[in-house]
Amino acid sequence: MVEQPSIGFFERWLTVWVFLCIGAGIALGQLLPGPVKLIGSLEIANVNIPVGFLIWLMIVPMLLKIDFSALGQVKGHWKGIAVTLFINWAVKPFSMAFLAYIFIRVIFAPYLPHDQIDSYIAGLILLAAAPCTAMVFVWSQLVKGDPYFTLSQVAVNDLIMIFAFAPIVGLLLGLSAITVPWDTLLISVGLYIVIPVLIAQLWRKILLKQGQSTFDKTLEFLHPVSLAALLTTLILLFAFQGEAILKQPLVIAMLAVPILIQVFLNSTLAYLLNKQFGVAHCVAGPSALIGASNFFELAVATAISLFGFNSGAALATVVGVLIEVPLMLAVVKIVNSSKKWYEKGIPENQC
Repeated sequence: MVEQPSIGFFERWLTVWVFLCIGAGIALGQLLPGPVKLIGSLEIANVNIPVGFLIWLMIVPMLLKIDFSALGQVKGHWKGIAVTLFINWAVKPFSMAFLAYIFIRVIFAPYLPHDQIDSYIAGLILLAAAPCTAMVFVWSQLVKGDPYFTLSQVAVNDLIMIFAFAPIVGLLLGLSAITVPWDTLLISVGLYIVIPVLIAQLWRKILLKQGQSTFDKTLEFLHPVSLAALLTTLILLFAFQGEAILKQPLVIAMLAVPILIQVFLNSTLAYLLNKQFGVAHCVAGPSALIGASNFFELAVATAISLFGFNSGAALATVVGVLIEVPLMLAVVKIVNSSKKWYEKGIPENQC
């Protein structure tokens, strides 16, 4: 029996680290307001230089794992690929826009700062507009997913994201009556998708030429660097958001509601569609998780670029970071516990 891989220590307790970052960030903003404002002022074309650097440290190590040669394996899992693509690009961004409108503009509107409602909706849309590229490998392992499916699915999603992220975000922000700063949005796509993908793929080729062990050691070294960059970014975010959070702590809880609903909605839809099409459980599991997860690093970066550190959009994307791990672990548990039910009536298909 193959031992089921376990989630790493830092990933397992990511929600705890985020809460600690909330406390550290708020304290930093209150105790050292001058230096915090100075960091926030270091911008070029609305892009904060220190945060941009930190986000590259987050994203590039994740993109190093992506092997675009895996696109050749798509034909072997075309049903699962099709279901996940449908959820990621035709359902998730639009369902989040709908949920954000219902909860933020209608149900919770009386309890939220009126001048930030549009910004909160924008942040939630940004959160759902791109599928996760890194943590999905962990989720796939935890449901004993087919690694070749996961790799090829992530490669396809990353390729689509280069071309589709900006149009989808622009469309949904326009439908939400939010002014779209297209120049800043396109700069964000270039800075946080196109350039990191090119750097990561070039670096990947160089490392692999030096041997698989060199590549693996580099990934192992970069993993804590990436996590440290994420946590440092969150500390800076909460240093700017601290006053708003202290005044209205329930804002985070209200922003979490549409995120929670869309995660379970999209993972369930993906799981059921895969069952309907007779897809093996080892593909349906990661398909459901990829369909529900969000590329929150990109969302945070784009929200900061488009709307600034102090915006409700930035805060909304951070809430996604806050609840991502516990929500995904809940989906993992559901997928694993329902395996016998799922496989009833599906032809035996070994992965």
